[in-house]
Amino acid sequence: MEENTTEAAETAANDAVMIDIDALAQGDFSGAAEMANAWLMTTGLELGKNVIVALLIFVIGRWLVHAIVNAVRKALLKTDMEDTLEKFLCNILNAVLMIVVVIATIGALGVQTTSLLAVLGAAGLAIGLALQGSLSNFAAGVLIIAFRPYKVGDFIEGGGVAGTVDEVQIFTTVLKTPDNKKIVVPNAQIMNGTITNFSANDTRRVDLVFGCGYGDDIDKVYNVLLDIVEKNDLVLKDPAPGIALNTLADSSVNFNVRPWCKTADYWTVYNGITEQVKRRFDEEGLNIPFPQQDVHIYNH
Repeated sequence: MEENTTEAAETAANDAVMIDIDALAQGDFSGAAEMANAWLMTTGLELGKNVIVALLIFVIGRWLVHAIVNAVRKALLKTDMEDTLEKFLCNILNAVLMIVVVIATIGALGVQTTSLLAVLGAAGLAIGLALQGSLSNFAAGVLIIAFRPYKVGDFIEGGGVAGTVDEVQIFTTVLKTPDNKKIVVPNAQIMNGTITNFSANDTRRVDLVFGCGYGDDIDKVYNVLLDIVEKNDLVLKDPAPGIALNTLADSSVNFNVRPWCKTADYWTVYNGITEQVKRRFDEEGLNIPFPQQDVHIYNH
């Protein structure tokens, strides 16, 4: 009975908005005005209500997604989870929840989401084939999280660039260079090559080479180098530093100087010892040779 009443109302509405084509041709737009008024009273009101509901769903949904992601982030921080994994999981969660909000918004507009999901599935397959590189970046991101060759805060070299890891995202890794530049590198580009993690271990060996002249006393050079290394407070006692004559080069006698230090002190030790060697060599009268050639002229 109710269905018959609804059909009758729709038929009456349709009859009420019939437009006389001849009247339009003669400039009589009263029928069009009646049609517009009827459309506004029926379909227009329904559409407006759907748009308002959809906007409310989107705005409230986005706010809820933000609140949920923040709550999850705080919960993960309490578990002492690494920043890399925490940010990656939050990015995934945010993307999934926003997809749900968008689908709910479209459904509120009156679009059949079942058909939409089928279309999206077919489109997703086509897009997936077209975006194989992006999918490989996503897969590489998952591998980075699973095997953790590096984490946020590590200084790495990979993908042809070097910098401190600022964030590991779904598709990319964000690096910050020592001169404060931001570099965004695709995850696949990093995972498909060699990764050098300079921060992986707590200690590092500083490899230095210093040369003296062939006329210098090598025992004196050895003792000066050893004294410089032992007086450096940042050099570790264990492992013991290594100092040895290594190469009889064209213009110099080269010593390898290899102290150990904490990873965070690497450049301080490197630069400090280099400066002290120059100062002490000058004080002790030792030569730091530079490339040169002896030319002998014979008169016949």
